[in-house]
Amino acid sequence: MGERLFKSQDAHKLEDPERLVWLPVADVIRALGIRPGMHVADVGVGTGYFAIPMAQAVAPNGKVYAIDLQLEMLNMLRGKLERPDAPPNIELVRGQASKTMLASKCADVVLIANVWHELDDHEAALQEAARILVPGGTLALLDWRPDKNSPPGPPSDHRLSASDVMQFLTKHDWTTAPPLNIGHYSYFISARPPHSAESIFT
Repeated sequence: MGERLFKSQDAHKLEDPERLVWLPVADVIRALGIRPGMHVADVGVGTGYFAIPMAQAVAPNGKVYAIDLQLEMLNMLRGKLERPDAPPNIELVRGQASKTMLASKCADVVLIANVWHELDDHEAALQEAARILVPGGTLALLDWRPDKNSPPGPPSDHRLSASDVMQFLTKHDWTTAPPLNIGHYSYFISARPPHSAESIFT
């Protein structure tokens, strides 16, 4: 990851109210197909921008695994979860895309939001997603469009195009749905691993 890693000292950018305008959480949750009772792994959770509303969407019996490598991010999210109105169904986990520390076949959805472009080893991350997904589960990649200028987001030379990500997934025999543009700056790709028990989105 190195220079591409989003630093915890920039966490205030994740709390910018304008983010709700250019990256609507409801649109992402709709694209994910989140339903009550699901278990979701949010890899690179940051301060919980997606994790908290997803936890509300899967309640009362569902769960969100909030995974981040940076303790500072997890501590910020822990502070939010101490509020009286915070959802109780979020589990904080120190891990990363290639080693989430989760049990096998524990997640209906794996969300990797604005992190894929940071990773050094996409193959390891893909293998880990396949390991923790239940049969028929979905990997969702949300990331920055390279045809849109920053700010917000990383420099253009750090970004990966949706077509390149799709090519990588299909090369590894994952079944993909057509990419979607979400908000002002992001694309969204859903995929299922080889030999998934169900055809994608059926």
